[in-house]
Amino acid sequence: QRRLVESGGGFVQPGGSLRLSCEYSGFGSDYFAIGWFRQAPGKEREGLSCIIDSSGTTYYADSVNSRFGVSRDNYQTTVYLQMNNLKSEDTAVYHCAAGCWFDYGRFRFEGPWGQGTQVTVSS
Repeated sequence: QRRLVESGGGFVQPGGSLRLSCEYSGFGSDYFAIGWFRQAPGKEREGLSCIIDSSGTTYYADSVNSRFGVSRDNYQTTVYLQMNNLKSEDTAVYHCAAGCWFDYGRFRFEGPWGQGTQVTVSS
């Protein structure tokens, strides 16, 4: 069974940093694209990033580009989202999702995805 579990969320002041982790299992040995999206109350899902291929090609949303960074560990069972210079508008539940791609200026997520981890940015 394919499974993704996010962790690392919490409360942080504006300008602070957090690193989210996503541990996944059940995907076998084949490479797959993986990324992150977030969901804030009353707002549409927002795609943030996607590691497209095994060479590490990564796309980022304009809203987080230069502040967020995605990485994948050597054994490729955990993906990280490093978030710096956090803003109040970054408050949301963050999910990692398998099967992502980027076209026509939008991220797409085939799934599955995890339950998410809450990030709250407030003074």
